[in-house]
Amino acid sequence: MKIVSQIVLMFLLIFVITACKSNDNNEGQPSHGQKDMILATTTSTQDSGLLDVLIPIFEEKYNINVKTIAVGTGQALAMGKQGEADALLTHAPTSEEELVETEEVINRKRVMYNDFIIIGPKADPARISGADINTALQRISENKATFVSRGDGSGTHKMELDLWEKARVDPSNESWYIETGQGMGSTLQLSAEREGYLLADRATYLAHANNFEHMSVLVEGTDELLNIYHVMQVNDKNHGLVNGEAGLLFVEFMVSNEAQEIIKDFGVEQYNQPLFFQYTE
Repeated sequence: MKIVSQIVLMFLLIFVITACKSNDNNEGQPSHGQKDMILATTTSTQDSGLLDVLIPIFEEKYNINVKTIAVGTGQALAMGKQGEADALLTHAPTSEEELVETEEVINRKRVMYNDFIIIGPKADPARISGADINTALQRISENKATFVSRGDGSGTHKMELDLWEKARVDPSNESWYIETGQGMGSTLQLSAEREGYLLADRATYLAHANNFEHMSVLVEGTDELLNIYHVMQVNDKNHGLVNGEAGLLFVEFMVSNEAQEIIKDFGVEQYNQPLFFQYTE
């Protein structure tokens, strides 16, 4: 009987030691179960309200809880590269393609588009209304008119920098050029307060337009201002904690007929125009 008791005690001791080691190894590591996923996306998609409609449908359909992290596209792509998200929804094609080439992301799909616009005070002190984008930016510079930039490495900021370069204007050290380092909604607010110009995506502007009645769209409708969104899965082969299955399901959902029908109609009832257009491959 004594020997049996010792054997039982020995097995109990082994079990306790093993459990403690397991807890030590897991301490500080995020729980990333099969039923959870992280979506890193842009502030513009979040501010538009589109994800508030799409994500609950996805969650119910697949029984997956989605944690949405809305940041600038640059930060969202960095999260993907570091394995800190399972899927990405962004709008900086050149930067996205770099991650595709290194296989940090896979299954990248075009999902929707809208356009960028130049917004400014209705008084339009730089006289840019109706001008092409190059002329508009040159006039803003020549008149030293206030221009408010996100300055945050987002897709919108990257587009803005490309447009300044094409217009052969370097505003970086100019007193009239203000960088917020914040998202689209906050940058819109500051631009309205300063009665300045800015580059914005149409969806975010329409979602907030009632708050900025003294501002209006002054430059729009050119190919250079096209704003294309892609969805992609973070490569789980490169990162052990990435939920590849959930990431792939989200990609497939976003390009499905169900999601695309929602995208094409989103905003029509409230703004008399869609905030995004279908653009699958």
